[in-house]
Amino acid sequence: MKTQGEIEAAICEGITRFEQEYMGRGPQDIHAHLLGDLLVVRLQGVLTAAEQQLVKSLPAEKGRDLLKQVRTQLIETARQVLETMVQDVTGVKVLSMHHDISTTTAEEVVLFTLAQSPLFRETKKK
Repeated sequence: MKTQGEIEAAICEGITRFEQEYMGRGPQDIHAHLLGDLLVVRLQGVLTAAEQQLVKSLPAEKGRDLLKQVRTQLIETARQVLETMVQDVTGVKVLSMHHDISTTTAEEVVLFTLAQSPLFRETKKK
């Protein structure tokens, strides 16, 4: 049985691999937080050079909306891949997935609602 930290690390590895394969580059930084039956993944530095140019070259709202629309479509297309990876790592069925990205901070957040809290081995506090 994995520890909570091992589960969170495995999720980070899986999402980073997904970002590299599907989006063309991985995040500069990534953290996963397991909070009961919620899994929150925060990715920083995720915008590609092309996406950064798109946001800069168009009027603020139009560039932001277009980028969010494209990213949301890509995530929705790959939803099954992400949900399967999370289920494989946690051992728990994914009930829902939510996603948002900021064109201002280049930060992306993915939230998974799980059917229950995953079981994990407690670690001893030092």
